[in-house]
Amino acid sequence: MKIGAPKEVEAGESRVAMTPESAAQLQKLGYECAIEAGAGASAGFSDAAYEAAGVEIIKTPAGLYKAVDVIAKVRPPTDTEVKRLKHGQLLISFFYPGQNEALMELAKSKGANVIAMDMVPRISRAQKMDALSSMANIAGYRAVIEAGNNFGRFFTGQVTAAGKVPPAKVLVVGAGVAGLAAIGTATSLGAITYAFDVRPEVAEQIESMGAEFVFLEFEETGQDSAATGGYAAPSSPEFREKQLEKFRELAPEIDIVITTALIPGRDAPVLWTKDMVEAMKPGSVIVDLAAERGGNCELTVMDEKIVSDNGVTIVGYTDFPSRMAAQSSTLYANNIRHMMTDLTPEKDGQVNHDMEDDVIRGATAVFDSEITFPPPPPKVAAIAAAPKKEAARELTAEEKRAEEIAAFKEQTKRQVALIAAGGAAVLAVGLVAPASFMQHFIVFILSIFIGFQVIWNVAHSLHTPLMAVTNAISSIIILGALIQIGSSSFLITLLAALGIFMASVNIFGGFLVTRRMLAMFQKS
Repeated sequence: MKIGAPKEVEAGESRVAMTPESAAQLQKLGYECAIEAGAGASAGFSDAAYEAAGVEIIKTPAGLYKAVDVIAKVRPPTDTEVKRLKHGQLLISFFYPGQNEALMELAKSKGANVIAMDMVPRISRAQKMDALSSMANIAGYRAVIEAGNNFGRFFTGQVTAAGKVPPAKVLVVGAGVAGLAAIGTATSLGAITYAFDVRPEVAEQIESMGAEFVFLEFEETGQDSAATGGYAAPSSPEFREKQLEKFRELAPEIDIVITTALIPGRDAPVLWTKDMVEAMKPGSVIVDLAAERGGNCELTVMDEKIVSDNGVTIVGYTDFPSRMAAQSSTLYANNIRHMMTDLTPEKDGQVNHDMEDDVIRGATAVFDSEITFPPPPPKVAAIAAAPKKEAARELTAEEKRAEEIAAFKEQTKRQVALIAAGGAAVLAVGLVAPASFMQHFIVFILSIFIGFQVIWNVAHSLHTPLMAVTNAISSIIILGALIQIGSSSFLITLLAALGIFMASVNIFGGFLVTRRMLAMFQKS
């Protein structure tokens, strides 16, 4: 079978669904590859590069649709493109079936199968095919770059001979894939970064990236994000009011706001209102990544950059991934390639559209002349929130003391019982064993005991495997040497003295070296 990628027809779209690198991987799956002439030029991939990778160049889109069995696209197809589909042909692209019912009906009438890359379930196994996350990652990064391009100061703070420059303060609203990418970029540029999300389970992710989680004192008993495909569930009106109140408090201090709150298929919630914009300082910047669905900022204009009356720049572009076309195309082409890998389990160049597979079924919108959208929920839940743990009660000083005494008594009883049992066992052996055996046997038992105590009584910071083995061996040597040093034989006495000396050097030297090693990691 042959897979082909046409040139995107939407104005301003620079991405392409197949790169020379992904084409080479698809050929390993047994497919022949084709591409429309000039399809990758805007992303920096020339026709010559495709030809070098063994990809057939087809001059017209109509010729491409006619020649291939699988169509790989980025943007949802137009009516004209769907009409070019043949019976049994497979289309893989962003499709947004919830908003494109007419396109689904048209594809059904043509007998084509449709896999919507925006419908890939958000489960662990499908991460390699999650094109929404790939593009959101790029959008989050690019949002910070666009903000910096429109911001009149440094992100990082500086102290120079010319004066002190304070660091920029960045607020990221929504800590999904795009939000986390924006947090990472803003933090790496030196900004003081704050982030907010309605899902408390992402607080640790935010803090691990060097940002401060904006905590909202409100108990929201909403739907778990696992039940909404990993997205935040809609908030209650009470929670939303508390959220807006917090944003109004932050607005005068924030230099850059990046909003990312968007659930596919729904209008974007308004989180940054007109009065918040008016409260911001002149020169501040808002980048609204939800502009395509109305925007999180009340003043956002889709696909435009505007400046408010008080000098705040509001960026409402919807083509952030396309502004980094080479990187976006590479990641998206990899998502397509991974989807084709799952569709080709035998690597024989033949599509096996397995509707029993959770990922393939979840992403399929039209199959076998039937509309299969919406898909059933996946068998594996996505991103479940950790169960809430009850906070441990703080013990009083008396209770702590009582616990310590009880633990000491229990440990003492255990040690006395073990010593008594060991003594009884040695006595039993002594009743039947000769005296010459018992002399060496007792030395052996004492060596083990001392070695055990030397190992287990060392502080955990010093308890490395090297120290443990060294101390155990040295304790056996030094104990045996001490017993033999009183021998009547000069040679045995000399060897015992040497053994004591070397074992002592080993033990004390080991502790000294370890202490110096630990000092390297201590703050002065």
